[in-house]
Amino acid sequence: MAARTGVQEVGTFVSAVIQANELGVNIAHTPNVQAQQMRMRCRQRAEELAHQAAVKMLIPMVFLIFPALFVVILGPAVPSLQSFLAMPK
Repeated sequence: MAARTGVQEVGTFVSAVIQANELGVNIAHTPNVQAQQMRMRCRQRAEELAHQAAVKMLIPMVFLIFPALFVVILGPAVPSLQSFLAMPK
């Protein structure tokens, strides 16, 4: 079953069920343990992707958002700077 699907989680589950069967452990407990482990792995993957997202957002922010922000903030100051620099001394 694990070889046909090629999914790592299915392979882990099948291995755990086979091992529980060979050792004589209650097989009903095995899916609960496997579900907890899969939830933990899923949460770890989500946290890892969240950490990578900050790095991936840096380049668009620097080249697209920050220049627009500077135009909005410094835009109103340009006419007053021009009039100040154009004043005769």
